[in-house]
Amino acid sequence: MILRVGTRGSKLAILQTEMVIRKLKSVNPKLEFKTKIIKTTGDMDRHKPLFAIESKGIFEKEIDQAIIRDAIDFAVHSLKDVPVYEQQEDLVLAAIPKRDPPNEALVSTRNLAFSELPKGAVIGTSSLRRIAQIKFMRPDLEVKPIRGNIDTRVQKVKRGEFHGIIVAQAGLERMGLGKLISEVFPLEVFTPAAGQGALAVVAKKDRSDLLEILKAVDDFSTRAEVTAERSLIASLKGGCHFPIGAIAQAKDNHLSLYGCILSLDGLKISAFAEGGIEEAQALGAKVAQSLLSQGAEDFAAKWRQKYGLR
Repeated sequence: MILRVGTRGSKLAILQTEMVIRKLKSVNPKLEFKTKIIKTTGDMDRHKPLFAIESKGIFEKEIDQAIIRDAIDFAVHSLKDVPVYEQQEDLVLAAIPKRDPPNEALVSTRNLAFSELPKGAVIGTSSLRRIAQIKFMRPDLEVKPIRGNIDTRVQKVKRGEFHGIIVAQAGLERMGLGKLISEVFPLEVFTPAAGQGALAVVAKKDRSDLLEILKAVDDFSTRAEVTAERSLIASLKGGCHFPIGAIAQAKDNHLSLYGCILSLDGLKISAFAEGGIEEAQALGAKVAQSLLSQGAEDFAAKWRQKYGLR
């Protein structure tokens, strides 16, 4: 059986697709795969900061449309790129493999820790969440937009264009660049995006034969964690247009969820809930409600007003 899998053309996206293919082959050695590279909106617009692009799903929409047209059988995405709403109704998250560390990591000149960076040091990121958290922790630093693949961003640090960049630990390690990490941030100090470190395997919901094959690489604990995180984002009606951090952690039958939002003027609100692993969806709503009661909607409105976002 030959399965056609769609992916973006970046080195990281291809590596992540190969990771999933290897997992599937380890379960079913008779499977064969043909990889198809598909260009997305996010790949074509490399200049705007991510939060300034109005479209949802800029790194996956074109690939998902290829599934619907039957041009490919399934796709592999970084889960944090998959919108929590407005997903094509014909599609389903067929598998979420066990995720790698969701932490944020710093790559800096001279291997300096975050606290050691000189006043006025320039940090590169195009994530509103990362911008807000950097300014919350170190208001004396300068943040400038940076786009491009992970290796491109790393090269800009090496050339001295930036004093540092903050990116996902998992992406660096998958690229074999883990040795360049200057510091890994604790999850509640620099809180990641919902789904960070996890991959999403997407397929048509009516392909029962294919779904049976793909579910072999689904990880129960990871799915519970990201379900809670994405439920929080959905309950706040948030995305990349205002800075929300979310991290859930599953252990045995226990699940905890921490969420935070940062304001334009340097404030931070946070909330925490825990319960059974089967309560993932409800925990997301519970944390969201706590954040709303602390003024989350006012925070969001001010970010949208500043950047002219809906």
